[in-house]
Amino acid sequence: MPAARDESVDTIQRELTAFARRARAAAARLHPELPLVSYTLLAHIEDRQGCRATDLAAHYLLDKSTVSRQITALEKLGLVERRSDPADHRVQVLHPTEKGSALLSSTQASRRAAYQERLADWSTEDLGRFAAYLLRYNAPGTHG
Repeated sequence: MPAARDESVDTIQRELTAFARRARAAAARLHPELPLVSYTLLAHIEDRQGCRATDLAAHYLLDKSTVSRQITALEKLGLVERRSDPADHRVQVLHPTEKGSALLSSTQASRRAAYQERLADWSTEDLGRFAAYLLRYNAPGTHG
């Protein structure tokens, strides 16, 4: 049984790598001015209705300097702005600008349509299982 498990893990690794490559290529087509990491951070900031750079680094398991460079690039593009936290004026909270929110809105329908097309022949049960597996795989505390 261990050989079958190893084979499954190898397949999962290979297919997740292919998924990541496909996601990068799709992201480059949808928003060529923005690398996938920057786009992902911008989307997270909007989903959270603002967050600190340290929260981004912790959530994505990235080095703080990497996040800082990405945020600086987003600021230069006019997609993100820093605001003081009303509860603690020493803390800076990142928020998407109007331009950043518009960019996310403009690509959301295209991204959703691409997933809908790719998953069109999947049953509702298969989609539910796949969604549950992804949630389980990406759950906090998952190693990797």
